[in-house]
Amino acid sequence: MSTSLQQARYAPEKPPATAPGWQLHRVTPASRLFGANGLRTGPDGRIYIAQVTGSQISALDIDTAEIEAISPKGGDIVAPDDLAFDGDGNLYATEYFDGRVSVRDPSGRTRVLRDDLPAANGITVHQGRLFVNECREGGRLMELDLAGGAPRILLHNLPGPNAMEVGPDGLLYYPLMMANEIWRVNPDPEGPGEPQRVAADLGAPDAVKFDSDGFIISTQVASGQVLRIDPRTGAHTVLAQLNPGLDNLTIAGGRLFTSNFTGEITEVLADGDTRALLPGGLNWPHDLAIGDDGRLYIADGTYFYALRPDGSLETVAMLFTPGYPGYLRGLATAGGGDFLVTTSLGQVGRYRPGGETEYLATGFDQLYGIAAGADGTVVFAELGAGRVHGLRAGRGEVLATGLEGPSGVAFGPDGVPLVTESAAGRLVRLTGARTETVIDGLGQPQGVLVDGVTAYVVDAGAKEVVAVNLDTGTSETVAAGLPIGAPPGVNPKPLRGIQPFSGPQGPFAGITRGPDGTLFVSADGDGSVLALRRT
Repeated sequence: MSTSLQQARYAPEKPPATAPGWQLHRVTPASRLFGANGLRTGPDGRIYIAQVTGSQISALDIDTAEIEAISPKGGDIVAPDDLAFDGDGNLYATEYFDGRVSVRDPSGRTRVLRDDLPAANGITVHQGRLFVNECREGGRLMELDLAGGAPRILLHNLPGPNAMEVGPDGLLYYPLMMANEIWRVNPDPEGPGEPQRVAADLGAPDAVKFDSDGFIISTQVASGQVLRIDPRTGAHTVLAQLNPGLDNLTIAGGRLFTSNFTGEITEVLADGDTRALLPGGLNWPHDLAIGDDGRLYIADGTYFYALRPDGSLETVAMLFTPGYPGYLRGLATAGGGDFLVTTSLGQVGRYRPGGETEYLATGFDQLYGIAAGADGTVVFAELGAGRVHGLRAGRGEVLATGLEGPSGVAFGPDGVPLVTESAAGRLVRLTGARTETVIDGLGQPQGVLVDGVTAYVVDAGAKEVVAVNLDTGTSETVAAGLPIGAPPGVNPKPLRGIQPFSGPQGPFAGITRGPDGTLFVSADGDGSVLALRRT
């Protein structure tokens, strides 16, 4: 498989263009990675970065910050979470959503080693032996047979094991995220013996590596701390305090680097200071909404952001914040500082940042857009079942069935719901039990916003924003060549998700309108937010 140098994660075919009377600019910078998960130092001294939601593995030069896509989006490896190298330069990757372990040889050929390991996550190689665990409740820790034979199970029923490493004492050290502990076990083929707890009451450890002095270095996903732990006593010191969402670490050339869900790669310096080698950014921005405070809010899956006046992002909440709804997709304001949300687990919730989530409805198949009407009615799109639902006064009803990929929803000026059918390429109006086509011939319409008699539709297939007159059905392309959806020429493989953390994950580019008339658009392709303004 070919590799490619990249300074951004999205390579457009042509620059964006706007219709006369419109101007376009970026509100947030484009992201260079699709988040950052597993880290491993390669034989060439570069840092290899697994990116679950981007289905990509990249190599990062720690001196120049140049990035090379080793296994790019659309390639054979899907949703890689952790990485390991053997002595021959073969790269092993766990594929979290697909429950697979794949191996990529130095020439670029990839094959699946196993495909029956639910939530395959932590992986390491020691003296030619390959160890893998499953990050789930009741997960297993095992040694894989490189020839394809049955795995040798070392341990059963582990609460969320994650990135692991064999220590200088020959024991295999592994974090248990759900127990907030680090353990070790003898991986000797004659029998692993009894596991031993090494450290407890941490900050949700999700990775374990060793420094040159034989001390454990561990990232804490919930607290954002990087800890140095004495494996003999469990005593620990804080090397650095970073943002929550840390996922892994590696040591390259004697230098310590950490990854974050945001895609930030940070170097932890010897004096406790830190340096961002790669800045973080938006991973996969979905829906957008203007809050009661007039600020732009962004649903970015594991993070919920607000845009500050200076253009920087404020983390309002994230996956490990108490009361967080879960992986966010659809977003709408609900009044009183609350938001209506849909999640990747098929939930509809009312969320108050800093408080709890009230789940209004659950059990749906791939929810995306959500909107609130003037009379308090809530509508939301269930893409997986081809349905649109309504909620009013706590009671739900099915408003439409048999739709082809319903994605975005909005209310027209007459209070009638409008829905984008991403698979049918059209915008429809729900009139009673019937659907009425407003416009068809679109590529893959997703987000939709109504302003007066105009519906603005984000067409991810055509990479455009289209303005549709709801009275006449005529349309105009407002902006084209936008970094929305997959990069040109890339056909991403489906992300299946993993219960109980997430259902299937797919793209959704949202749109909203600011108080001054500015249109904000999720550029999920390059991980930014765009602004369209009339000149």
